[in-house]
Amino acid sequence: MKICVFGAGAIGGYLAVRLKNAGEDVSIVARGPHLAAIKENGLTLRIDGREEVAEIAATDDPAALGPQDYLVITLKAHSVPPIADKLAPLIGPDTTIVTGMNGVPYWYFHGLEGWDERRIEAVDPGGVVSRALPPAQALGCVVYPACEVDEPGIVRHVDGDRFTLGEPDGSKSDRATALSEALRAAGFKAPVRPRIRDEIWVKLWGNLAFNPLSALTGETLDVLATQPDLRAIARAMMVEGQAVAEAFGAKFAIGVDKRIDGAAAVGAHKTSMLQDLERGRPMEIDALVTAVAELGRLAEVPTPAIDTVLALVQARARTAGTYSAPRPTA
Repeated sequence: MKICVFGAGAIGGYLAVRLKNAGEDVSIVARGPHLAAIKENGLTLRIDGREEVAEIAATDDPAALGPQDYLVITLKAHSVPPIADKLAPLIGPDTTIVTGMNGVPYWYFHGLEGWDERRIEAVDPGGVVSRALPPAQALGCVVYPACEVDEPGIVRHVDGDRFTLGEPDGSKSDRATALSEALRAAGFKAPVRPRIRDEIWVKLWGNLAFNPLSALTGETLDVLATQPDLRAIARAMMVEGQAVAEAFGAKFAIGVDKRIDGAAAVGAHKTSMLQDLERGRPMEIDALVTAVAELGRLAEVPTPAIDTVLALVQARARTAGTYSAPRPTA
């Protein structure tokens, strides 16, 4: 099968190397020094104390690759709207679009009874993403591994190997099964779940609270999850998030306190949002927090704690010069 990884940074690079070395026809779209290094030396994966190198077709021009069987997008969600139209050469009528991104996906309402015609402005502004990436062709994917780009052309695996897949309509499709088999052959865990939105929320639940709180306080997960005052804020946000999710039919297999305790067990880890802030990069505010507040308004579920923290982290990002969303008006 032809698989294109668009945005072959840390997670995308991990996927691309493993899939290519397992025999799949893999290409990547990248840019800048990372692309130049891949073209010259191949893409290197550092994992388990060794290096794996893959010679992969790499370009910054999607038109050079043509339609794919699977287009795997591993960009951060806020990076997609500005480049959505550039993905067109990679998408044919039978292309499966795999959204390997954190947060509420742009296709969230597709196949969701009673909401199918709605969209989420926070992640699909003006419908620009759903027009370019037809929701009917989307396959959900929850990404659990942690990886880093050590230097151009070299990615390092930190932890995890699971990519959970699921159709928005809950079916166990041939396309999901085929991709799952390819991922497993490449050494990943890749279950296909009938309720992919539940899986999305389990990961989003913690990100919704801990990511913005870490950016505001500079604290690591262990502190946010155990210091009583900060834990109380995180818990309030997560309780509101659960109410929003359940209003749209999602189910939670664990309780909020167990989820927070799980975050505490990770230890002194800086969230991705705090890391982005420290590096002067745009933060995943809209997919992780703004979208949940928007869903709350649609479902008429109050989200005062989420709204408060959202306003603060948006202001923090504007001060840092990494956030340009319009300020809310009365």
